Amino acid sequence: MQQLIEFIGNHWLLVSALVVISILLVQNLVSGGGKFVIDPPAMVELINRQEAVVVDVRPMADFVQGHILNAINLPLNGFSKQIEQLRKYQERPIVIHCRSGAQSGQACRDLRKQGFQQVYDLRGGILAWQSANLPLTKKK
Repeated sequence: MQQLIEFIGNHWLLVSALVVISILLVQNLVSGGGKFVIDPPAMVELINRQEAVVVDVRPMADFVQGHILNAINLPLNGFSKQIEQLRKYQERPIVIHCRSGAQSGQACRDLRKQGFQQVYDLRGGILAWQSANLPLTKKK
């Protein structure tokens, strides 16, 4: 026990980081973080079979460099103010993605709080899409 206390005292920054990461992981599991996460092939199926709406939450500068065909760009900063633009798609599946999948979860939570039922998060974001050799476009 004495060694544990000494380790914590000597490496308090690492222990703090471990505690924060553990809390975030538990929060993600409790909130159902993985329940509506899909991979690129599942996303293609949603788009083709159920006419899913694709929402890109990356900044406009990244969006114009290449995006998924017919994606709507609603940058994450200010996303909650732009949710009303998606009301007309409320009955359809909506797939949210960012660059790597690290930030799109917040947009998914915001949509669910606003009553959207079929909201999905693309695991790995646009990077996973590209890794699956799926096409991007630069057309608006």
